[in-house]
Amino acid sequence: MTGSTTIDEIKPGAGELSSSEQQQTLIAERLASLFGDATQLDNAGNEMRLRCKVDDLLYVLKTIRDDPILQFRQLSDLTAVDYPGQLDRFEVIYQMLSIALNARLRIVTTASDGAVVPSANELFASANWAEREVWDMFGIFFSGHPDLRRLLTDYGFEGHPLRKDFPLTGYVEVRYNDTERRVVYEPVKLTQEYRDFDFLSPWEGMQMEGMKVNTENHTASDEKEGEG
Repeated sequence: MTGSTTIDEIKPGAGELSSSEQQQTLIAERLASLFGDATQLDNAGNEMRLRCKVDDLLYVLKTIRDDPILQFRQLSDLTAVDYPGQLDRFEVIYQMLSIALNARLRIVTTASDGAVVPSANELFASANWAEREVWDMFGIFFSGHPDLRRLLTDYGFEGHPLRKDFPLTGYVEVRYNDTERRVVYEPVKLTQEYRDFDFLSPWEGMQMEGMKVNTENHTASDEKEGEG
């Protein structure tokens, strides 16, 4: 593929491929020519996903941003997924958008617990708060970030809530103490009396009770008509 190829050169009626499939073919060929075997490209659910090593992350992001054909210049989202059973337990995911091609590309890299991921803040301003959120929720450290503080949890919060090994109840609970007249943090206490769950919502219970009453009324009226 030559550097002068553009999306306008794709003919909608060429071959048996639809225009979207032709576009994906163009993007795949362009990515292969740019990165070769350094990355892995796959298509899952009609979504293109490019996997790269964490050491190549910034190079990949900068290349697809500045490439005159691809023009993935918008980082629409940055998140992570935790797989505790894997050696590199975290997948860091970058959702890229090319307005020129009206196409999306997902960049995926992996990181182990305690590993460092380079910050993309200098390439995309939208990475600033997104990386802070990932640090807060997953504990993934981004090197070179100008202000890597927690974003969603409170000051002094312990742990990272979206890790799979984080307890669902958390470690502390927050409440207002009337005596001290301030908000206090206390260990979680979820003690409760034994309760019998019938797995029936109150609304369904009311409906069934109403149906029972209607049935009894009909039975009583039928008996009166029979006596008459």
